[in-house]
Amino acid sequence: MVPVRRKAEAVSRLESDRVTALHGAGGELMGKLLAERILPRFKLRSAGPIGLDALDDGAVLELPPGQVVVSTDNHVVKPIFFPGGDIGRLAACGTINDLAVMGARPVAMTMGLILEEGFPLADLDRILTSAADVLAELGVALVAGDTKVMGKGELDGIAINTTGIGVAAHAISDAGLRVGDAILITGTIGDHGMALLAAREGFGLETRLESDVAPLWPLVAQVLPVGGITAMKDPTRGGLAAALNEMARKARVGIEVREADIPLRPEVQAVSELLGIHPLEVACEGRAVIGVAPDRADAVLAALRGHPLGQDARIIGHAIPDYPGRVILDTGIGGRRFLEMPIGDPVPRIC
Repeated sequence: MVPVRRKAEAVSRLESDRVTALHGAGGELMGKLLAERILPRFKLRSAGPIGLDALDDGAVLELPPGQVVVSTDNHVVKPIFFPGGDIGRLAACGTINDLAVMGARPVAMTMGLILEEGFPLADLDRILTSAADVLAELGVALVAGDTKVMGKGELDGIAINTTGIGVAAHAISDAGLRVGDAILITGTIGDHGMALLAAREGFGLETRLESDVAPLWPLVAQVLPVGGITAMKDPTRGGLAAALNEMARKARVGIEVREADIPLRPEVQAVSELLGIHPLEVACEGRAVIGVAPDRADAVLAALRGHPLGQDARIIGHAIPDYPGRVILDTGIGGRRFLEMPIGDPVPRIC
């Protein structure tokens, strides 16, 4: 009778409002966590009878014709709830966006949760709902996942791993720029990083600034049929400066951008000046940098502006033959300087 009583006591711990070590131990408590809190949010987004619904060890996917694109990412953002989103929405959007900028329609996703013992289950519910809402919006299936629990103090709350699977007719590389291509940005830059920085404890900043975190695929899907896109990249860690430098280095071309044409919210500019952080080096989570053949640039810009996520899109520069692998910033006051690759994102724990 003792083992039975201990089991009953252990199962009753699921009624607690916080994660316990047993929630990640692979037994009945973990099963109840999956069945009662995690799976219901993704129930209609699974791959079918073989996979998440069956709680099998893997998923079997039937993908449409095309090139299969796979991307994976870890998310350790702090704070986990921030103006405009949370770690759940960020994890889903971040992986979907990595697929989208390669021209791939997101089809399926996996999710691994690492939780600190004592993490509030109400917060977990909120995070999972945010991620599930993104997948539901795009019709993306959650096909596999895993949950582990670490001891109190061994982890800062929660970390999420996501892997996305997409299909592209012809995958787009961020190395495809050609001399003469126009460089477009789909919206204002620096919103995500500055919103998180303003929200962090100790800064005492008051601002209405919100993260730009959003899934890019609906915007990209609207623009791809216009044609002429040679390269795409989402400016996450290291911001626009890192994205442009990486594109220039991979394509072995120079890039010249006009500082006055880069869309920037006044709130971002104000916070960046206050803290001494250059807004071009701060992460975005709902923007894309797009290289476009010069004869299609205006048409792509019009298509971008026809979508809510692209209303602030701009042509900000061009790929040039000079200074291959470097980025030139035209300051608009008669000066030009190199826009260097950042050593790292000045805002840690950004995504």
